[in-house]
Amino acid sequence: MQKLGLNELREKYLSFFESKGHLRLPSFSLIPQNDPSLLLINSGMAPLKPYFTGQQTPPSKRVTTCQKCIRTPDIENVGKTARHGTFFEMLGNFSFGDYFKKEAITWAWEFVVKELGMPEEKLFVSIYEEDDEAFDIWHNTVGLPQNKIFRMGKKDNFWEHGVGPCGPCSEIYFDRGPEKGCNKPGCTVGCDCDRYIEFWNNVFTQFYRDENGNYTRLANPNIDTGMGLERLACIMQGVDNLFEVDTVWNILQYVCKIAGVKYKHSEKQDVSIRVITDHIRSTTMMVCDGVIPSNEGRGYVLRRLLRRAARHGRLLGINKPFLYDVAQIVIDESKSAYPELQEKAEYITKVIRIEEERFEATVDQGLSILNDIISETRQKNHAIIDSEAVFKLHDTYGFPLDLTREIAQENGLGIDEEGFVNKMNEQKNKAREAFKQKASSAWDDDVCSKLLKDAKTEFVGYEMYETEAVVQYIVIDGKLQDTVQEGDYVTVVLDRTPFYAESGGQAGDSGVLESKNSIIEIEDCKKTPDGKFLHIGVVKTGMLETGSKVSARIDVEKRKAAARNHTATHLLQKALKNVLGSHVSQAGSLVDSERLRFDFSHFSGLTAQEIEKVENEVNEKILEDIKVTVAEMPLEEAKKLGATALFGEKYSNIVRVVSIGDYSMELCGGTHLKSTSQAGLFKILSEGGVAAGVRRIEAVTGKEALKYFKERESILEEVSNILKSNIPDLPRKASSLVTDLKAAEKEIEKLKNKIISSSIDEILSSATEINNIKVVCSRFDQLDADSLRNTADTIRSKIGSGLVVLASGNTDKVNFVAMATKDAVSSGIHCGNIVKEISRITGGGGGGRPDMAQAGGKDATKIDEALKQVANIVRLQMTK
Repeated sequence: MQKLGLNELREKYLSFFESKGHLRLPSFSLIPQNDPSLLLINSGMAPLKPYFTGQQTPPSKRVTTCQKCIRTPDIENVGKTARHGTFFEMLGNFSFGDYFKKEAITWAWEFVVKELGMPEEKLFVSIYEEDDEAFDIWHNTVGLPQNKIFRMGKKDNFWEHGVGPCGPCSEIYFDRGPEKGCNKPGCTVGCDCDRYIEFWNNVFTQFYRDENGNYTRLANPNIDTGMGLERLACIMQGVDNLFEVDTVWNILQYVCKIAGVKYKHSEKQDVSIRVITDHIRSTTMMVCDGVIPSNEGRGYVLRRLLRRAARHGRLLGINKPFLYDVAQIVIDESKSAYPELQEKAEYITKVIRIEEERFEATVDQGLSILNDIISETRQKNHAIIDSEAVFKLHDTYGFPLDLTREIAQENGLGIDEEGFVNKMNEQKNKAREAFKQKASSAWDDDVCSKLLKDAKTEFVGYEMYETEAVVQYIVIDGKLQDTVQEGDYVTVVLDRTPFYAESGGQAGDSGVLESKNSIIEIEDCKKTPDGKFLHIGVVKTGMLETGSKVSARIDVEKRKAAARNHTATHLLQKALKNVLGSHVSQAGSLVDSERLRFDFSHFSGLTAQEIEKVENEVNEKILEDIKVTVAEMPLEEAKKLGATALFGEKYSNIVRVVSIGDYSMELCGGTHLKSTSQAGLFKILSEGGVAAGVRRIEAVTGKEALKYFKERESILEEVSNILKSNIPDLPRKASSLVTDLKAAEKEIEKLKNKIISSSIDEILSSATEINNIKVVCSRFDQLDADSLRNTADTIRSKIGSGLVVLASGNTDKVNFVAMATKDAVSSGIHCGNIVKEISRITGGGGGGRPDMAQAGGKDATKIDEALKQVANIVRLQMTK
């Protein structure tokens, strides 16, 4: 049997099935595409589900892949054993209605026996107990003896998940020898010990299970196989577990090198070494595929893995960021199979390092508080840390729940997770209710319930700016009204409307409703969950009745301005992906007539160069005058075309697809331009962070962009007039002025110091003496806090033995500083207490050490009074 490396095994498998007519596909991203049921890809067939279900046509009826996978249900056990891991690679060969059992079984046998050279005597198989067809192929075609074929029940050898395609499976086992077994009588295939290891599973998807549990045969059965690459490598390399496989072992050894420890010398250290080794593999692959650390979804999985690994680094004595360094080893070990790792190496290591540094900033405080909580819990003889403490750690200090749980377990304690979950839900419910109250203030639920269920609002605003409509309902202060009059603030429901209702991040339209007897100025338009458009505004003239016919007109200029910003938002998202990377995805947006706001996933602030690149790319697309088209189509068709959708967003069966040439394609219900040139101009106003891993860009287009530049031009002209300089010469003029100002400030400082130095002798001569301690009190209103402190230090160095108390102040700010020599402190002087008392007189406060203290105040007119009290305070201190 050949001893092959993991990378060699991967290539050998894929090449073998290519020779059998399979199309080799690269690993799909760990981020599921159009599959909200999964956070992360967790099996080889998961990204191929659309081909199995018939939703999409596969590029070939025969496909082979090596798929990156993440599974985290057993994360707590990772490290504690050498069996568990969160990242693995799954080899697979698939048939979409092409070949079936005979080919799948014989090719599997050919690969393991002929290609890999596994000894036949060490191989065994299992089949579903009722699958005589599989038995016949294994026994009569392959030639496997009956005693090597094990029939097993549904639990072990039948693949199904509720309603849908399902079928029996057949697994291949490798006998690692009696020394790996449990030595129990009857130990054989299927035993839980480590002797017989299952490494290849052939699933024969040949049935469809309905809601009643009935099975019918599929006209075109499929083949779905899976073989864990790391598990296969364990067998081929003769090692006990995945951490000893060559590529993983190289990562593990590098972790040991950084930590200065050896593997298998201490079980406690081994746990940490394994955690770091496994988690850095997962995080490197996840970041490469566009996942960024956050507090929810797959971003939270990544953050949890990274922070767990970082903490175990601390347990090994590594007290600085290091995971980003280990990530480079992961990249080096796997880049031959996944070249994108090398392409994104700088990005990957940067994301990981930033998250490590963020964790460093929170973990020390959290650990200190948790240690106190653990001590208090033990003092109370409790075995469980109460939920209040756990929640506070998480909510106030950002300390991860899983770390709290893990550290508590290490200290022999549990945590009240149920109570914690209840508190989290309580917090979410409060936030949800607050949002509901805010969102529904213009439309009371009681009123909604009174509306006829069949009442509908037809939206015609994509094509029309004005339409005739009938008033269906009028609401004032949460009550239905038949008639309203001038001055009333109303909500009006029409049977049809051109007003766009706030949704998808785009603000609602404003405009006018006009009848024969009234004019209603509409300020906003919102929409109820069941699709009724709410026109909110004030009756400007006349009287309006239910059933009245009105002319509904939107503010066309505002609509066009909003459309400019909305189309620019699509351009912006695409430009961000092109400049920053494919990991960028929309995290929120707000579009109105004045500006656009776009929130997106990214790990760090944009550089000035990146902002310029994004801005330039958007403006280039505007100048290209690209046609903007809108089409309605089934959701699945839109997905096939590659339209960008918001993750987690619920879409109807028919969706609007907004395309900007071949540059951008998104699912969007908003209003847009006819061509990009109508946006006129695009200018980014600001870029900043709004949450961990989420950045925000605010920008303007069209008239607002022109307004921005006009304002800046006006400012430049005003400055040029003040500085008496032409606009092109302003930078040079400003630089010259700053240089002159700094020189003048230095000269002023020198003069101040000279004045102070010349008066120090006079100040010292005026010192009073209390119990052989010299006390100097003086006022320097011209000095700021730093200069006051430096002056006090100079006087203290010359006083010999004593106390210096200085003050400075103007109309709204007072500064005090006190300094004492060592022998004065030994005599009872305490500067902190002195400034604390005298600053109160000026309406302030402060304190500090016995030998040095500072304080502030508000009333400068009380400074002299405060300084007069110093002598009395000193006498009291020295008599204690």
